[in-house]
Amino acid sequence: MDELTRVRRWDSAGQGPSDQARAAARARLDAAVAAETSRGRTVRAGGPSRRLVLRTGLAGAAAAGVGVTVVVTRDGGGGHDRTTRLDTVSAAEVLRRAAARSRTANRDLPVPRDDQYFYTRTYVVQTYLKGGRTRTWTDESWMSVDGSKPSLRQENGKIHHDPPLGKHEVRWPPTVYSKLQRMPTDPDKLLAQFRLGMKSSPLNDVQAFFEGCMLLMGPRVLPPALQAAAFEALSKLPRIRLDYHDATVAGRRAVGVSHPKAAFTFLFDRKTYDYLGLRTKGSSAKKVNGEWKQVNYYYRTTTLEDIQVVDRIGQHH
Repeated sequence: MDELTRVRRWDSAGQGPSDQARAAARARLDAAVAAETSRGRTVRAGGPSRRLVLRTGLAGAAAAGVGVTVVVTRDGGGGHDRTTRLDTVSAAEVLRRAAARSRTANRDLPVPRDDQYFYTRTYVVQTYLKGGRTRTWTDESWMSVDGSKPSLRQENGKIHHDPPLGKHEVRWPPTVYSKLQRMPTDPDKLLAQFRLGMKSSPLNDVQAFFEGCMLLMGPRVLPPALQAAAFEALSKLPRIRLDYHDATVAGRRAVGVSHPKAAFTFLFDRKTYDYLGLRTKGSSAKKVNGEWKQVNYYYRTTTLEDIQVVDRIGQHH
């Protein structure tokens, strides 16, 4: 059975997670960092109930990739006389360019009501490092905006019926638009929120990268400037790096940005810097000589092909 990272979906009434939620997030992060340094041993930590968990197939191993710069090709002209110019950019610069790009992109989605659903169609590619096997899925899901209604979630082709959230159960980052509007669009203030109000440190910086991934993963409709602010906030983190693992997303060559202690890699178009999706490195768990070890490593790329705001499960637009 795959040992997948559990991703908490909280939604607090204030500017950020509650003290209890923050403590839980810190405990999870401590366990994840310990797992990455345990050289194959599985570290299990107490997680949230299944009703607070969104299983996204994001594994707890560190994302692959080294270095701080990448060569990005840019078109210098059009037609058959097109030339190519090479730019060497940093991971921070890629995120800043992605932020600039997101300001000009308009998804034209309506502001969701709390009683509506996010319909998503997600394309998943999973390639094993040994054996070269590749599996693909196209998953469709209908997620309650405020969690008050049952949701239908498809994962790797399997359908899951998720009950409504309980009265005292919350999601973070929020999916309710009014709560997203209360999040800061100043990159420094947003980074401080991603760090849970704590000073920069190796652990707090990993937490911030994790929080940014959760916000951008969706499904949600972000207010104007919030996505750009998130990219700019993450660009300020030390140790972020470019991922040299070659990737093509929906026919577009991608460049990745990751953190050495996080399982996530953001993927951007190499020419336009459009945000394309996330890649993670996962594995299966197998008991060897009484100890759980990670085997069958794979890369998993998740691309959001469509998102709509709808009134009921089964509706597509």
